[in-house]
Amino acid sequence: MTGQATTAGDGPARQLWPLARRAGQAALVPALAIFTALILGAILIWLTTGSLATALAAYGGLWEGALGSPRALAGTLVRSTPYIFTGLAVALAFKCGLFNIGAEGQLALGAVCAAWVGYRFQMPGLLHVPLTILAGIAGGFLWGMVPGILKARTGAHEVITTIMMNYLALQIVQILLSGPLKDPRSVASQTPALAPTSWLPMLIPSLQLHSGVLLAVLVAIAVWWFLGRTIWGFELRTVGVNPAAARYAGMSVARNVVGAMALSGALAGLAGVVEVAGVALDVTTVTPTGNRYFGLGFSSGYGFDSIAVALLGRGNPFGVIGAALLFGGLRAGATRMQFNTQVPGEIISVIQALILLLIAADVIVRRLYRLRAATADEAQPALTSGWGEKVA
Repeated sequence: MTGQATTAGDGPARQLWPLARRAGQAALVPALAIFTALILGAILIWLTTGSLATALAAYGGLWEGALGSPRALAGTLVRSTPYIFTGLAVALAFKCGLFNIGAEGQLALGAVCAAWVGYRFQMPGLLHVPLTILAGIAGGFLWGMVPGILKARTGAHEVITTIMMNYLALQIVQILLSGPLKDPRSVASQTPALAPTSWLPMLIPSLQLHSGVLLAVLVAIAVWWFLGRTIWGFELRTVGVNPAAARYAGMSVARNVVGAMALSGALAGLAGVVEVAGVALDVTTVTPTGNRYFGLGFSSGYGFDSIAVALLGRGNPFGVIGAALLFGGLRAGATRMQFNTQVPGEIISVIQALILLLIAADVIVRRLYRLRAATADEAQPALTSGWGEKVA
């Protein structure tokens, strides 16, 4: 009886162990890629400064600026939030076999739509905040839908169309901020200040930590549920794995391609919303709450960095959160690192590029650390599909 009870009790553990083992194996290469990139970054600082102590001090400053205090931690969370949204945008497109490089433009269009609603209307916050968020989602959704339609109807490669639409979006935004949306009281190309009723609520006002952080986590959970627990998510993933099989099973490949790109754009548009309606600008002792507005150059390349975030997160929504926190921490700590050691903050971009290189070419990491070849479960998600083939 005791032996039977023990065997029955071990059942759930035996079922969970293979899952935990596969998760650990999938996380091993990204972890080693990050470690290797940090080592190479330290070597680069050492070679350029001629001092190993400077390299160690630079990383000490990086840690201090990212996690060394409650304010630093809040800054990391705020910097990570748009990375979560844009990383989810690229990861969702990956699941459908699409490579969305247009998150930067979709973010910009979402931001300008949210800013317009934020300053144009006056209404209670219970209505104004949701309307501002929906405007940003709509801007990104519509801008992401266009390359999806082109892909479905003409076979135009989404990599080319999304790159070109990035430039188009940025030019449209520049025209709007220099003309109809420009604040007449400012010499800079920016919108009027958003009404306080459209601002995202603050979690900790003294640390400028806004509720967009919680929204990002909730959206990541929603994306995970959508991909893994809904019929549409199953169809989307099936199209990404084998479009021919999906078509044979009666699934609309065109509808899923258009839908995936539109949803991807909506997620990127959310990143624009949190940057416009959440991040406080012009904070002083006179105006401790700061202002909210949209101006040229407000994005720090979140849309382009999102590719690395999605790859590092292995296309998994929770992996994207971890990768976004890493990238947000690197960006948040760069200023303190440069202040303490005069090491240029651009070294962070080098480290991020090294992480992307080592993740994309994971055979380098596997050979360096003598790991076995990747299995089917550990393979990178499909990044793109062919050119010129209509999927309608």
